[in-house]
Amino acid sequence: MGRLATPPMTDKPIEPDSEIKKVALGISGGIAAYKAAEVLRGLQRAGYSVRVAMTKRACEFIQPLTFRALSGAHVIVDDYAPDNPDPIAHITFSQTVDLLIVAPATANIIAKFANGVADDFLSSTYLACTAPVLIAPAMNPTMWGHPATQRNLSRLRTDGVRIVEPDSGEMACGTIGPGRLNDPERIVAAAVELLAYGRRAQDLAGERFLITTGATREELDPVRFISNRSSGRMGFAVAEAALSRGAYVSVVAGVTSANSPNGVRVARALSADEMHEAVMKELPEATVFISAAAVADYRPAQRAAAKIKKSEASLVLTLERTRDILGEVACARTNGLLVIGFAAETNDVLINAQEKLREKNLDVIVANDVTRGDAGFDSSENAITIVRRDAQGPLELPLMSKLEAAHRILDEIVRLRANSSRL
Repeated sequence: MGRLATPPMTDKPIEPDSEIKKVALGISGGIAAYKAAEVLRGLQRAGYSVRVAMTKRACEFIQPLTFRALSGAHVIVDDYAPDNPDPIAHITFSQTVDLLIVAPATANIIAKFANGVADDFLSSTYLACTAPVLIAPAMNPTMWGHPATQRNLSRLRTDGVRIVEPDSGEMACGTIGPGRLNDPERIVAAAVELLAYGRRAQDLAGERFLITTGATREELDPVRFISNRSSGRMGFAVAEAALSRGAYVSVVAGVTSANSPNGVRVARALSADEMHEAVMKELPEATVFISAAAVADYRPAQRAAAKIKKSEASLVLTLERTRDILGEVACARTNGLLVIGFAAETNDVLINAQEKLREKNLDVIVANDVTRGDAGFDSSENAITIVRRDAQGPLELPLMSKLEAAHRILDEIVRLRANSSRL
């Protein structure tokens, strides 16, 4: 999963909406519990009101008094405790907030959430919560990789829970591997993003997305190939965003260095021909096709059966065109299929994108300048321009996380569907 962009942590509030959002911060019992104080302060800097709930085991690592001092509100550990001012706190606490965050989320609390166990205040709060849920797991690498934990995480993703994947590094126990709590700033960034887009939840329910991503490889011989620098991050970000908004998502991926999002069906295709075959097989079920893959335009006319030896001063290759997957999909569209393409350009970005939009008869094309050092290939951020066939003027967007850019692209799909329903 691609990393989320981190907003600057300043004392100036970041207001995603005009009204102050309310966030419930749950803390479960792990050594990373002390980092929850940084998460709380980051949420406050982002302009949110924060209430805190802790498990009893979390209190063994850091005291509730710390969070009461920072939040200015009672910290709930046990709703049956004599000092609890609200006897039905798990209901009022969870159903009056805009977001529930659990950081750190231990293997134990993840298992409870996934299986509907409600034997303490935090797990009861989760079951009663009507707001979006964001968790940031933290645990020993062996526990993180255990099939039971991964099965529980998969179930939570299916239930719509957003997960900030843990970092890799040295743990408190001395083990090195994945499982360390992600940076508090990144957890806050995920919260900001989720609160900003929470109102869009399930607005793509019923849509079936087919997305291509990554690079293809066209072989010269058994050792060498022609390819490009695509990481697959942008296509996977679109897949993650579409899944979070209720769509069914299938991805045809070439070679990628980014991780595919959980809950998305991924088919691998190494060459342009393999990607063409996979796309055409999946296309009849799709309602939206997004071509984010960097498909090679040319391939060697002949592939050598053995490694080409360095025997001459120069080597001349004859190349031939590969299949135009995007063009063929656009020509074969039926039943209201929406077709969106990408234009990764190095010059005349907008002009080239507009020409591609017209030539291939696309609904939308997403253009970006891949020569920028802060965006494009293998970057967690992108600066895109969305060109619409049915609208005047391109929509130029500033530098933002690829996941946020993906949501802006999906907003265009929602708009196109709304416009078509009025016709």
